[in-house]
Amino acid sequence: MGQLQGALTFRAQGWDTAVSKSVLWRLPVRVAIIYPPLLSDKGVPLLSQNRQFQWFHRPTYIYPVVPALAATLAHKAGHEVAWLDGIAEGWTPDEFDAQLKAFNPELVVLETKTPVVKLHWQFVRSLVMQRPTTRVVMVGDHVTALPAETFANCPVNYILTGGNYDFLLLNLLAHLTRDDALEPGIYWREGGAVHNSGTFRLDHDLRTQPWIDRDLTRWRLYSVKNGNFRRTPGTYIMSGRDCWHGKCTFCSWTTLYPSYRTRDPIDVVNEIGNLIERYGVREIMDDAGSLPVGDWLTTFCREMIARGYHKKIRIDCNMRFGRLTLDDYRLMRQAGFRLILFGMESANQATLDRLVKGVQVAQIREGAHAAARAGLDVHVTVMFGYPWENEADVRNTVELARTLLRKGDAYTLQVTMVVPYPGTPLFRELDAQGLLQTRNWDDYDMRTAVMKCPLPEETIKAAVRQVYRGFLLPETILRRIVTTRHPVDDLKFYWRGFRSLVGHLRDFR
Repeated sequence: MGQLQGALTFRAQGWDTAVSKSVLWRLPVRVAIIYPPLLSDKGVPLLSQNRQFQWFHRPTYIYPVVPALAATLAHKAGHEVAWLDGIAEGWTPDEFDAQLKAFNPELVVLETKTPVVKLHWQFVRSLVMQRPTTRVVMVGDHVTALPAETFANCPVNYILTGGNYDFLLLNLLAHLTRDDALEPGIYWREGGAVHNSGTFRLDHDLRTQPWIDRDLTRWRLYSVKNGNFRRTPGTYIMSGRDCWHGKCTFCSWTTLYPSYRTRDPIDVVNEIGNLIERYGVREIMDDAGSLPVGDWLTTFCREMIARGYHKKIRIDCNMRFGRLTLDDYRLMRQAGFRLILFGMESANQATLDRLVKGVQVAQIREGAHAAARAGLDVHVTVMFGYPWENEADVRNTVELARTLLRKGDAYTLQVTMVVPYPGTPLFRELDAQGLLQTRNWDDYDMRTAVMKCPLPEETIKAAVRQVYRGFLLPETILRRIVTTRHPVDDLKFYWRGFRSLVGHLRDFR
């Protein structure tokens, strides 16, 4: 690639960069990690570090751990870093532009996803027209799957593929300032063509990473408006990347993390202690696709208990059915865990097998019951709209989801329409079979049927609404009342949950 410095040139017949290779960038580089506001009558985009994008009428914000680590690494390397999340800040486009102008970045980093990638192409085109010397970096599962498409549709300079784009950003900055060799996984535009440094690798040692600079990355923006948090303020960490199963055909993060790695459990406990003592955090969501299990989990839980942190904080995490026992769940509860999120997806074994979930329907029932019996709040995700499911299959899933709610084996639910994201095995399977109705990425937002399905879209949306109405069942409401232990926190949580329920019913009207 060579040394880069100079102005970016727009050509009407195609995107290209005119660059000088004689001078390195000066230190420090001004780097802005951005989420520009996206205006839509669909609502507020749940974009940052999210496996399955949705527009919400009632906003919710996920703390973007990997981008926050990218900001932290760049800052520790001596660069000037601005964290400009126009979505979480609630900025208008003009307010966001003013913030960007005031910082005057040389490099902007933009995380994107399939349903908003066209909006981001438009944003990048406008940004480069206004700021022709600013370089643009894009990251995320969509551009990892289809990098050439984004180079063809906007004047992006670099795409960092894979999930370790925090490490790759640091490498790119070292290349721009010291002419270090580029690591595999980086795409760039030069001489009218797109080049790359090879297929990305996930060989970075997570144990070498610093803790996130929470102040730099404005963690409080994401500390309250989040449906997972029963206690606030809350925040996110990641003990691993991403899921030790890693085979679900619909999951977009298998595109980013085809292999699984973990941090040291003692270091994770140390970070939690810092979040408690320095920031007053009361609840943590561990956003690893599946929390590490086995000896890692045992060590983590025992250390939390030994230090007394289990009395000061509650922990939420992602987990898979069929892996843990009742004793495991009890140890987790003792260590301070409150909420466990499971992917149920369907009540039909044929669908679970086709998705390579690696779980039996009986394990869903047994696992949810065991976790709830141990005193944990169980959250399950459910999807409808599979091209191979009929009305009877849909009824099975509706019935199981509502039964779990009614019995108290599920405390909360998230229900959506299944979306085959580019880069996933499901997308490739359906594409090969001619079952994709559209490649208009705007429609891949979990509200529109993008696959050919034997059932009408209204039937699918009605199933979504029917599951959500399970929260209004008398048994479900009574169980909430009976299990209330902390009136102030719990009533606030119930009120937020009710407003979210109304929002979800609007989303799928």
